[in-house]
Amino acid sequence: QVQLVESGGGLVQAGGSLRLSCAASGRTFSSYAMGWFRQAPGKEREFVAAISWSGYSTYYADSVKGRFTISRDNAKNTVYLQMNSLKPEETAVYYCAADPRESTIATIPTYWGQGTQVTVSS
Repeated sequence: QVQLVESGGGLVQAGGSLRLSCAASGRTFSSYAMGWFRQAPGKEREFVAAISWSGYSTYYADSVKGRFTISRDNAKNTVYLQMNSLKPEETAVYYCAADPRESTIATIPTYWGQGTQVTVSS
């Protein structure tokens, strides 16, 4: 069982940056692949980024490549999402996710956080 708590959301102007954090409970954090998803009002939840248990492999949605960076600190049981050059259409609730399988972290992760709101003003 993994519990995930996101933080770092807030209001930012277009073109600005935010860094989201996701703190995970449990001693097996380092064995889980981790990911970030987002859900805008009236839209389906979508994949944003993922990282392997070791941090060696990372994956991004095409829409965020070159602007967002996912990273993890296994000693702190924390995964991060650095978001740069934010756009108003990226206003959404951002969710942290975890799964023991790297193959499914971007599609059907097992564990979810409660989400953190990110609002990008124009």
